[in-house]
Amino acid sequence: MPRKAVWLTSHLARTHQTAQAIFAAGNFETAPQLQQNKDLAEQHLGDWQGLDRRTFLMNRSQEPDSFWYATADERAPNGESFVDLVQRVGAAIARVTKECKGGDIVAVAHGGTIRAAIAIALGLPPRGGFAFMIDNCSLTRLDHYQGPQRSGWRVAMINHRP
Repeated sequence: MPRKAVWLTSHLARTHQTAQAIFAAGNFETAPQLQQNKDLAEQHLGDWQGLDRRTFLMNRSQEPDSFWYATADERAPNGESFVDLVQRVGAAIARVTKECKGGDIVAVAHGGTIRAAIAIALGLPPRGGFAFMIDNCSLTRLDHYQGPQRSGWRVAMINHRP
């Protein structure tokens, strides 16, 4: 892990706990400061939160390309859609990339957030993010390049297990 990176987490405790475990395993002299960014949180499932996943999915028609709770544009009651998540994460990525221009960023994030970031990096429609499985405690590396006229992304790794 880069030693001089800006470290980001969502506002949810599990990302803070994971970051602390990374610090402990990485033998950092001092733990990097964590910056919480609520825009990196997992998709807000609203009224679907806490429901039994198997029962929930059995009572819904599944689209062949969804691999998720719903199609990308279906908004959970009192929650958000995956399209909403991609827009939220995209705005956060653009903001943080600009603020940290030329520096390393380590984001300890959630599976849906990572799927959204991959879809953005590859220029996929939001539903394209559903094609990726994100393993717990794995590394995904996205490299941003800024040229004089254009910028772009390279996907260096997904689900890497150090």
